[in-house]
Amino acid sequence: MKKQMSLFIWAAAVFGMAPVWAATNAGMRAASSADLTGAPAVRARPAVNYEKYETRTTTRTYDMQDRGDLYYTQPASRSAMYKEYDNSNRLAGSSVRNTTTRNVRTTRAETVRRELKRKYYLAHPFFQPLKGKFGSVTDIAYDMNSYDMTLTPLENMSISDTRAKWDMKAFSVKEDFSYGITDRLAVLAMVKYDKTKYKFDWSTAPDDKMDDDGFNLFGLGAQWRFVDNDKWIGTLSGYFQHQKDIANNYILDLKGGYKISRSTIYGLARGWYVDFDGNSYGNGIEGTTAEGNKAAIFIAYDTDVDDVFYIEGGIGVFSVLDEDWTLNLEAVFGDYDWHNQASIKGAIGWQPNDWVALNLYAKTAFYDSADDKKLGYWSYGATAEDGSFINSWVKHGEAKLSDYKETTIGLQAIFQF
Repeated sequence: MKKQMSLFIWAAAVFGMAPVWAATNAGMRAASSADLTGAPAVRARPAVNYEKYETRTTTRTYDMQDRGDLYYTQPASRSAMYKEYDNSNRLAGSSVRNTTTRNVRTTRAETVRRELKRKYYLAHPFFQPLKGKFGSVTDIAYDMNSYDMTLTPLENMSISDTRAKWDMKAFSVKEDFSYGITDRLAVLAMVKYDKTKYKFDWSTAPDDKMDDDGFNLFGLGAQWRFVDNDKWIGTLSGYFQHQKDIANNYILDLKGGYKISRSTIYGLARGWYVDFDGNSYGNGIEGTTAEGNKAAIFIAYDTDVDDVFYIEGGIGVFSVLDEDWTLNLEAVFGDYDWHNQASIKGAIGWQPNDWVALNLYAKTAFYDSADDKKLGYWSYGATAEDGSFINSWVKHGEAKLSDYKETTIGLQAIFQF
């Protein structure tokens, strides 16, 4: 075997099998929902993170310091200083005052009118464009997914090397473009380009590798912010995504948040239905033998399956650190058909003005039930005991997984205009 089968173009080659990435951050979920974490980066109207607009008037002495808070301070005109003299205490026939009875009063006061100006934080997880506004989220990400595996052939089957490491590294650019129909309802379109390297790193045999690139995801969706007041905010979103040569995804996303001072504490729930093009999914390699015959190996997450349903839930907090900087932390647990996973995500946002923001994020799995799982592996072009060539797919044995890892590092450029 000389090269690995592409997870995107290798669908109809084998009795309807449709291989895909694992249903995880770096794979199926990266194409459907964590692209929901970053992307269609739901947004909120200016009321999203603060108390009510308010105007208040205070009187204070000059030596008080301005508060260093989030808001822009616009001081009003200062009142003039004044002195009051009692001229009746001058000595008769003299220009000299009676200093012992002089009354001098000095009063210095300042009346300050403070206008609390909201800042529109584009990296907020509830952001979406208001009526007549456009939103754009360009997400540049680097995904890594790997696991070790030990292969155990079935009786009468053999393989030259029984230990390998699956390794996937992907560079992707995803664009979510949205438009506010009303202040509460927005629509969006999405497209994703990725360039991916796949490898089975065998312990003794030569490695099997393959590259793949192209526009492999397209989608449409709608976002509804059904509540947004001084204390609460909530959004309900629905999306359709097509993954080229893999599946159609139908996704529902619900978020609800509670506003406290400069922070929003929120919960989320997501579910999506995945309709595969074929009837199996996993990781695969294909190539040719020295004689020019087709040969392949396929690690199957599941077989004889036309569709699956994934669900996940989590909690997060978005906080304003100061006028230009924000912090977002999020933890998610999900059931992704063949395995469960818990992950954590952190993001630092910088927004110098009202129309552009940069959001640097990282996400990693800290628990995954894939460890110690035994998956079936299939081969094409195996050699039978009598030396004949088996020109069909057969189950070859089991693959035991260990050290399952997923990590994503990305940068979002967010615009509103």
